[in-house]
Amino acid sequence: MEPGRFITLEGGEGAGKSTQARRIAAALAASGRPVLRTREPGGTPGAERIRDLLLGHGPWDPVAEAMLHFAARREHVVTVIRPFLRAGGWVVCDRFADSTLAYQGAQGLERSVWARLADVALEGFAPDLTLMLDMPVEDGMARAAARSGADRYERMGAAFHARVRKMFLAIAAAEPGRCAVVDASEPPDAVFAAIGGVLRQRLGAVL
Repeated sequence: MEPGRFITLEGGEGAGKSTQARRIAAALAASGRPVLRTREPGGTPGAERIRDLLLGHGPWDPVAEAMLHFAARREHVVTVIRPFLRAGGWVVCDRFADSTLAYQGAQGLERSVWARLADVALEGFAPDLTLMLDMPVEDGMARAAARSGADRYERMGAAFHARVRKMFLAIAAAEPGRCAVVDASEPPDAVFAAIGGVLRQRLGAVL
C-alpha cells in the first residue's frame, strides 16, 4: 500500500488557510487519492468542544492554553489522523502544532515547555509537509475583520500578530525540509498555483 501523506497549513489570521485546504483536498481527491480535510483545534467531537473553550473564552495562562491545544491534538492524531494515514489516505489539516508554538509562544510560552508537551502528545509524529502561508499582518487582519464572528485570537492586537508571524517564519527557517513559505498576499488562484508547485516538488503530487 502506498503510504499516506500529512499536509498542514499554517499562518496568521486571514492568510487563506481554510480556502487553500479545501482546494488542496478537492484536487487530491480528483486525482484519485483518499483525502481527509480537517482542522485544529478540532477534528473530533471532544476536540471541537476544546476548540469552543479556546476560541470563545479566556485569557488563559499560556501553559494551560498550550495544554488544552495538545489535549485536543492528541485525541485528533490518535483517533483520526494516524488511522487515516495508515490506511493510505492523505490528510490536509488547517493548523497543527506549529500554531501552538507561534500563538502561545507569542504570549510567553517557553519553547522548552512546548517541546515537552509535543513529545508527550505526539511521540515524534510530524507533518510530511507544512505550507506556511505568509502575508503582512495588517493585510491579514483586514481580511479577518471582514469575516463575521471574530474569535478571541482574531481580536488580539497587531503587535501580538506581528510576533506570531515572526514565530512562524522562524519555524520555517529552522525546518526547511518540512516547511515551505508561500506568499499568501497574492490572489487565491496564484497562491494555489504556488502550492501546487510545492506539492509536485516535495511530494510528487500533481494538483
